[in-house]
Amino acid sequence: MIIVNGAARGGRAAHQASTHLEALRATPDVVVHATREPGHATELARTAAEEGAGAVVAVGGDGTVYEVVNGLLGAEVDAVPALGLIPAGTGNSFVRDLDLADPAAATDAIVRGATRPVDAVRLTHADGVLHYVNLLSLGFSARAGALTNRRYKPLGAAGYVLAVLQTLLRHGSYRVRYACDGAPPTDAEVCLLSFCNSRFTGGDMKMAPDAEVDDGKLDVVCVSFMPRRRFLASFPRIFAGTHTRMDEITTRRAAVVEFPEQLPLLAMIDGEIATLRLQRLEVVPGALQVLA
Repeated sequence: MIIVNGAARGGRAAHQASTHLEALRATPDVVVHATREPGHATELARTAAEEGAGAVVAVGGDGTVYEVVNGLLGAEVDAVPALGLIPAGTGNSFVRDLDLADPAAATDAIVRGATRPVDAVRLTHADGVLHYVNLLSLGFSARAGALTNRRYKPLGAAGYVLAVLQTLLRHGSYRVRYACDGAPPTDAEVCLLSFCNSRFTGGDMKMAPDAEVDDGKLDVVCVSFMPRRRFLASFPRIFAGTHTRMDEITTRRAAVVEFPEQLPLLAMIDGEIATLRLQRLEVVPGALQVLA
């Protein structure tokens, strides 16, 4: 099954992916569906898995991948279908870790059929369970992501930069309590806190420059509060991944993160925005086989 998010990239995704879709339609037993509304990709992917599809291809951006991943990992099946990715969205962050940022290369990988294992993260919150493959981010990045989705989405990666600058006008800190791999909880006053399965966010920003999608670990990036001017001056460093060398930023790795007695927080999950009462993050090693 090929799932096309016709709304991705301001509605231009389907048109931009048409050449690559034609190449896939030439293979046998292919069904193409266009999404109608938010959440529809999850329904389609779950149905495909439960009906025995061999592979499900997500055509869109990080939000489309997020929905498809939740459909696949939420299905009641013994074998999860392989996941194909054709980038046609705004940021296309996750595909960069897999050398699939070029739609032609991504299509070729799907046609070849070779797969590689990729971890997923099981996110347990007060109202249920979600999965993600890119990152969960709290604080400044979640606010900037919400503003991007609300106002600047059609501008692509440049829109996220604009949202960052506007979010700086109300720059502040956030208190988060979390514990990594059973250690005593950290009660942190942070500007930004990200739990990363892969390296990139917002397009080509290297939030977690040392993250690997198949190491069984999250890269936890904690940015302590810094004054507005210092934050703005340091922002360009995220594109090179050198921000993690700053004194205000610490990194660690963990397979499990727990949030004791956590209040509801605004979170960015693979580019999507939600307010959640977080309880637990757990890496599921090799949860997905990705056509790459």
